[in-house]
Amino acid sequence: MSYRIGIVMDPLQGLNTKKDSTLAMMVAAQTRGWQVLAMTPADLFIREGFCMARATPVRVALDQQPWFQADAPCVLPLHELDAVLMRKDPPFDTDYIYTTYLLEMAESAGTLVINRPHSLRDCNEKLFAVQFPQCCPPLVVSSSAAVIREFLAEQGDIVVKPLHGMGGQSIFRIRQGDPNVSVIMETLTHHGQTLVMAQRYLPEIRQGDKRILMIDGEPVPYALARIPGEGETRGNLAAGGTGKAVPLSDRDRWICGQVGPELRRRGLWFVGLDVIGDYLTEINVTSPTCIRELDAQCGLDIGGQFMDCIATLLDQRTR
Repeated sequence: MSYRIGIVMDPLQGLNTKKDSTLAMMVAAQTRGWQVLAMTPADLFIREGFCMARATPVRVALDQQPWFQADAPCVLPLHELDAVLMRKDPPFDTDYIYTTYLLEMAESAGTLVINRPHSLRDCNEKLFAVQFPQCCPPLVVSSSAAVIREFLAEQGDIVVKPLHGMGGQSIFRIRQGDPNVSVIMETLTHHGQTLVMAQRYLPEIRQGDKRILMIDGEPVPYALARIPGEGETRGNLAAGGTGKAVPLSDRDRWICGQVGPELRRRGLWFVGLDVIGDYLTEINVTSPTCIRELDAQCGLDIGGQFMDCIATLLDQRTR
């Protein structure tokens, strides 16, 4: 069956054609004969009680130049589409939240929206992981410098990060006796006004911060270990890390088994778990990446697997 799929995303012209995971999804949809329509959050609007969009039918061919072709934009209610993928990159700011409200209107009118807008709002990528304490390293979440200092005294070596960050931004490693503790606390907590997360430093980061992709609550069999560069403590590819595909360990699969049912229950059908050593550190629900790297290194078709998941979900809705 042929479907019409809308993708809420960043502008096509600014995407990295060698790495962008959304492009892998678009190619996989095209391969199945589905129509793909691209739109940015600015293309969404409400009229007469419906979520509408100025959508552009596109075709992607990553081995050609120009690498995409776009037809004339059309205006349509989102409920005329079979599914809409929310693939706009963070920041997770007020405008992002407003976009989820609009997408929730389309969902109420009958469109399958992936991931579910309500769950995107509820599941902060740092705090959501805390709901699985059996999987997480020792940590605290607080805006109090005193609480974080006490945690540092207990652990001796910690990582502190903002709850809204992405791509490794504003992540600090602090060791006992560091003369910069006060200024780091003041900067990240805005003098005690903003919550941050502090986790025990995990030396296994030297073997990589593993990104495990989850489709409908089940893991792809390989993770991308993002290995920090020389002198770095962050493995994020955006921070200069190098990606190496590795098979999932027994512990990785156990973590996936702990988290997967809740992802499925919440309608979080495409998610990226971040695992360092034996511990879950984040659950990425907004716009997880690493499809292209894993496909290239392991001969996978993760975008195709995800499209098969969408087809199954749509089929279940029509029974």
